[in-house]
Amino acid sequence: MSNFIEDVNDGNFGQSVLRARGPVLVDFWAQWCGPCRALAPVVEALADQYAGTLRIVKLNVDDNPAIVQRYRVQAIPTLILFRDGEEKERMIGMSKREAIVRAMDSHVGAEAR
Repeated sequence: MSNFIEDVNDGNFGQSVLRARGPVLVDFWAQWCGPCRALAPVVEALADQYAGTLRIVKLNVDDNPAIVQRYRVQAIPTLILFRDGEEKERMIGMSKREAIVRAMDSHVGAEAR
């Protein structure tokens, strides 16, 4: 896993995501999810690429039901981009790298990469 990705959970989600300054991309995933495993290298590469401008965190849906329920995550993988504690973008399913980049760039700016 990238050095720029951290795991979050029900206990630290508020501090790590909702109270974070700037954009945070949350990857909702599960170990048993094939599409989640296929998306993981893309998310890891983006974490390296956007280091310093956007944080990327992972939340295991099996271990963190409170956050999953709160944000009504019904399918995985789901990527939710938060900025200053507010949900700004949601991508459900096996998103293409280009779509993720477009969503992130709309909140950090292409010049930040």
